[in-house]
Amino acid sequence: MSFAGFPYGRFNRLPVPPGFFSTLLPQIDDLAELKLTLFCFNALAQREKATPYLRRAHFLADEALMQSMSSETHLLEAVARACQRGTLLSVQVRLESGDETLYFVNTPHGRKAVEQIARGNWRPTTTDLGVEILPERPNVYTLYEQNIGMLTAHIADELKDAEQEFPALWLEDAIKIAVESNKRNWRYVRGILQRWKQEGRHDEPVQKPGLEDGKRYVGGKYADFIDS
Repeated sequence: MSFAGFPYGRFNRLPVPPGFFSTLLPQIDDLAELKLTLFCFNALAQREKATPYLRRAHFLADEALMQSMSSETHLLEAVARACQRGTLLSVQVRLESGDETLYFVNTPHGRKAVEQIARGNWRPTTTDLGVEILPERPNVYTLYEQNIGMLTAHIADELKDAEQEFPALWLEDAIKIAVESNKRNWRYVRGILQRWKQEGRHDEPVQKPGLEDGKRYVGGKYADFIDS
């Protein structure tokens, strides 16, 4: 069967990552892997930025791709080769329906998305998209400088230890409470975190607390932080 030629009309441009023709293409020695790689470039270009990945179901549902493969096993072997070569990055998430593997092209955007998932910055969706990758949260050092004050060597060490001890969301919420309670100091933030660690958050509201709310978070053992 011969190729009849491309049709008349404007061509849709297919974005190909820099270095594909000069570096990656010469390395690919399997036709199925090459077909799979080009399919990923095309399919991902049509997806939303919030979901820059493909799932196994996307490969299997594409009729043209499956016709170019001898079997599903052949397809999965091509996916495995692309992952082993580093063209694709794979990461597993746990959904209500079970574990799901997501595949990203190994670009800066893809690597950043994988990092976000590894940090827990994702959530399931109710649509066929499967997973929404959340925007990157500012790190604790940035949060401190933007909301509390100048970062000193001592405070930097304190923040580094806090990152290991507390969830990122706790740090963000505790700083927010300190700011809105007009208590912009690390001792106050630390008091909130220690209380949560000791007693649990119990799904307490963390938005727009007043001064009395701040006292509730750091009362008792940590009450001395209130006026510090």
